[in-house]
Amino acid sequence: MRSETVLTIAQQALWITGLVSAPLLLAALAVGLIVSIFQAATQINESTLSFIPKLLAIFAALVIWGPWMLTILVDYVQRLFTSIPQTIG
Repeated sequence: MRSETVLTIAQQALWITGLVSAPLLLAALAVGLIVSIFQAATQINESTLSFIPKLLAIFAALVIWGPWMLTILVDYVQRLFTSIPQTIG
């Protein structure tokens, strides 16, 4: 196996990881920002207040984007497994 092949596989894996994790991270970021603005406006300084809304937002994002994320991951794994003979040989 050549180093170019290993680097390509690693690059694709990192790209897929970022692509799949982006909806969940963006949902948590948006909810965290909204809760922070609410806390600043009301002067409530409770650090655990943002935990439940973030958890619910991540769950909602997983329900909405989950099938797409699963499709992306399955396609990548199928491409990876079908390229094993060309990679080794």
